[in-house]
Amino acid sequence: MNEMNAPLDTSLQPFLLSESSDGVATLTLNRGDRFNPLSQAMVAALQAELDRLALDTAVRVVIIAGSGKGFCAGHDLKELRAHAEPPDPHGLAWQQELFDACSRMMLSLTRLPQPVIARVHGIATAAGCQLVSMCDLAVAGEHARFALPGVNVGVFCTTPAVGVARNVARKRAMEMLLTGETIDARTALSWGLINRVVPESELDAAIARFTDIIRARSATVVALGKRAFYGQIERDIEGAYTFAGGVMACNVLEPDAREGIDAFLGKRAPRWGG
Repeated sequence: MNEMNAPLDTSLQPFLLSESSDGVATLTLNRGDRFNPLSQAMVAALQAELDRLALDTAVRVVIIAGSGKGFCAGHDLKELRAHAEPPDPHGLAWQQELFDACSRMMLSLTRLPQPVIARVHGIATAAGCQLVSMCDLAVAGEHARFALPGVNVGVFCTTPAVGVARNVARKRAMEMLLTGETIDARTALSWGLINRVVPESELDAAIARFTDIIRARSATVVALGKRAFYGQIERDIEGAYTFAGGVMACNVLEPDAREGIDAFLGKRAPRWGG
């Protein structure tokens, strides 16, 4: 076999590609030959980059994308199986560490001050579907497919259900979990899992529309609002109103809020400080 035809050694490639331009950071899962599984190394790479971006005030929006033919097929089943032999005394500890790390990474998406947009093409299954559900916004190509298929291989999608069931109605989530069947992009849109469905050729343009709008807003107010949204959504209604009222009272005193109101009343464009 000559060097021109030699298979690419993916072990030498970074698990995650990161680039930033005009206040938009794009994180691309970089194992497209295997549908970008959320292996231990991939989860660690995502966590490290999210931690870095949380401190980068120049970044206003984060996009999560996948390389190759699909967005993300979920956890690496070969890796899970390699640590699932009964004689292995460390098997349970390894599995618990992986799922704890993945849960921390998923929560980091909601705790990031910047809005996060999933750019979905091809398949988003199991933990890949979970990844979509934990992003603030999601835009999918018209041929994208979504599923929680763990039941088909004897591993119920329990952790993916945490995010998905907070996006879609309970019976919709249970349908995905119990049948393991795939839903198309239009169904995912009607169920509330994603925000937009567009032809694959228009994915970047549709996402750019969101990023342009967000970048035109106050970064301080967007970060405050995102934090408040996730802070209130799981509370009972009385507790949510109490919490949200306190946040709004503080928000009105923010310099950008004063500037925004003055600009509106003065019929001019606001000059954001944050």
